[in-house]
Formats: sequence, C-alpha cells, structure tokens
Amino acid sequence: MDSKALTKIQSITLITIILLAAVSGGAVYVLLSGEKQILEPIKIGILTDLDLKPNTMNGAILAAEEINNQGGVLGRHFEIIGEDSDVFSENYDPYAINLALTRLITYHKVDFVIARGGENILIETAAEHKKILIGTSSPSEALTQRVIDDYEKYKYFFRISLNETAYTRQLVDSLVHLREITGLNKVAYLGAEVKQIKVIKEVLDYSLPEEHGFELVYRGSYPWGETLDFSSYFAAAEAAGAEIMVPLMITEEGLIFAKEWYDRQSPMVVWGMNSFISDMTSWNVTEGKVEHMTGYASSVLELGYQVTSKTVLSQEAYLKRWGELPNQAAIVAYDCIRFLLYDALQRAQTTETEAVIKALEESEIENSLERNFKFTSSHDHYIGPGNELMMMFQWQENETWAIVYPKQIMEETGATYTFPPWPGPWGNLNSS
Repeated sequence: MDSKALTKIQSITLITIILLAAVSGGAVYVLLSGEKQILEPIKIGILTDLDLKPNTMNGAILAAEEINNQGGVLGRHFEIIGEDSDVFSENYDPYAINLALTRLITYHKVDFVIARGGENILIETAAEHKKILIGTSSPSEALTQRVIDDYEKYKYFFRISLNETAYTRQLVDSLVHLREITGLNKVAYLGAEVKQIKVIKEVLDYSLPEEHGFELVYRGSYPWGETLDFSSYFAAAEAAGAEIMVPLMITEEGLIFAKEWYDRQSPMVVWGMNSFISDMTSWNVTEGKVEHMTGYASSVLELGYQVTSKTVLSQEAYLKRWGELPNQAAIVAYDCIRFLLYDALQRAQTTETEAVIKALEESEIENSLERNFKFTSSHDHYIGPGNELMMMFQWQENETWAIVYPKQIMEETGATYTFPPWPGPWGNLNSS
C-alpha cells in the first residue's frame, strides 16, 4: 500500500472518561486509577478530513465527555475514534475513504459511524457491514432514495444534514423575504460547475420565475477548483440588469468573489450561499469588504440566538471547552451524539443494530438547533413549518452580524437590512 495513504489514514482514539488536567491549553485523558470498567465502551467512529480544523472531532469529544460525566448510557461510556478520510482534498481517493471506514468497522469495531463528507461513497460499505452510518454533510437526495428503493439493504444510512431540495426551497423562501423588505426582483446566480450546485441551479431555474415571479436575468457557471477572476461574471450580470446576486459557492473562491463585489462597487445586493463569508474570520481577511453581504450562517450558535432551550448551553459549553464558538460541523457532531444517539440508545436499551435503527426512526428530540428533530420515512432530515434550519445573516458595521432571515427571528431580534453606500437600484429606499 502507498506509504502516503498509510500516513493519511491515521487513527485518533480518545477515551473520554475523566478530565484529569489541562496543560498549556490541552487536555489529558486517563482511566480511573485502581478501578475497572466493567462494560466495554460504546465506540463511535468519526470519519472526516482530519487535515481541517478539528471541529467535527471537537464536537464529538465534548458530547462524549458530557455524557460520560453524567454516568454514560446503558451503564457504558462513550469512546470517540477518528479516522482520516481526506475527503475534502482536491484529489481525494475513494478507495482510501472506504478503507478508513473499513478500519473503523473491522479494526476498531465501532458501534456507530458519523461521517462528514463522502457519504455517497461510504453508503455501500456501511450497508455491506450492516453498520449504522449517520451522514452530516452530503446533500444528495440519491442517498436517501436508496433507502426507499431497497430498505433492507440501505436502512443503516441516516442523514442529519439538509438535502438539495430542502436547502434550495429555504433559499428561495429567503429570497421572497428579501424582496418583501427591499422591493428588488431581478435575480442573478453564480455557482461552480459541480453536481450538488447543479441540482440547486435546476430548482432555482424553475422555482424563482415560475412559482414566485422573480425575473431570473443571469445564470452563471464557472469551473470549480481554478483560481478565478470574477470580473467578467459580474459585468455580465450587471449588464443583464440584476439587482440581487445569489452566490452558490462552497470553497475559498468566495473570498475572490467578495473582494470583486466590493472593489467594483457592484450595483447588486449579495444574498446566498458563500461558505467563505460565513466564516467569522472573513471580515479581517477582507479588511471589512464583506460588509452588507448576506450569507447562510454556518452555525446559529455563532449568532447567539436562542433557537431552543439548549442552544446557549451548548454554545457556552463548547466555548469553555475549546476556546471558540462552534461552527456547523462542530455542533452537528455534538448534537448527533449528545442528543440523537443518546436518546435512541436510552429508548432502545441496547446497542443492537436493528433496535437502534427503529429507535432512530422514531426520534423526536430537541437539540441545539431544532425544537423537534426527526427523520422522514427515507431516513432523511425532516424539515417543516417552524423547523427550518437555515438562517441568513448580514455583515454590518463594526464587524457585527444581523439575522435577516427567517422573518420571525429578524423581527424578534429587531434587525434591519442595510444597503451598500454606493449607487444601486435601491436608490432612495430606506433600510427596512
């Protein structure tokens, strides 16, 4: 086997039983001296790209610590075991991703697997080993369609992230809200040429003009993974008379996009999916050029809004443990273990796979992000009235965030939407 693959597929085993001491910002974990653990721990495998910031691992570790500190579940403690999938590298290897999952199942003998990335590759291996796999990032509806088409084979897969349609429907609803508060109606979108973005574009192509009466005046696509100059795309959208630019960007090209919009003083408001501007560091990186841009909040916990009775408690616990606010990857992993798995195991009263599957299917829980999380019959994340996950925030003066969608939360927080100071179709409109 390639030596590089061997070094990349590294195992990080964290037995979170008691916090002994914090040294130079780190932590030491040990077994209680002189005591024996009667029951084997419940092993949870975390499969993600460990070269990234350890958000997913940190969320999982914190959840396990909290459960273990209160006595565990079924008389057992949680053990977190991480494997590197390298899935977010530019040239990831599907074989290496599956090998990492196989190691978790056959070598580490984990009871459950939580995966961030690569679910479309991993679902077959999980089905083969009859191991519960909970996906936290892939939006592909084809994954949960397999549960519908062949339940007995794919019943082991559950998804807690939004699928493509659910995400796009909420994006469209947010644009309707934007029109209500600004009067702007001419829309352009710009997104990478990748499969998941293509699905979003297809929904926008139909839903915006046909269902909601928007003028969709520009449809832009660019090659993913290349260093880009966005000036020609902006020029084309502006020439088409666009008033609203909807970015569909999931990687760091969002930085180039943000700078181009600000430097050219583009006469379009920006409202959409730009993973870069959702990062708290983007203000400093761009020297404030993200001001007045609106994006999808990577974590409502960063916004400080009390969505559920657990939101602020989870935020404070993560901040105390890791010294920073949790992003979406961190809080999803935390919620998955702290509330979803813990609740399912309590009701199943066993870790036996079939029993836990049934318990997960019947889940109705409050977590840090939702008042009533549950799954659909296809093991997809249920989204309904009053249970929308998407929040949109606008960067405003002095590096502040204002929640500008959903409408109810915008009104509850007293937020206002602000326009750029340069000329645009907003003309003499007052901020709403």
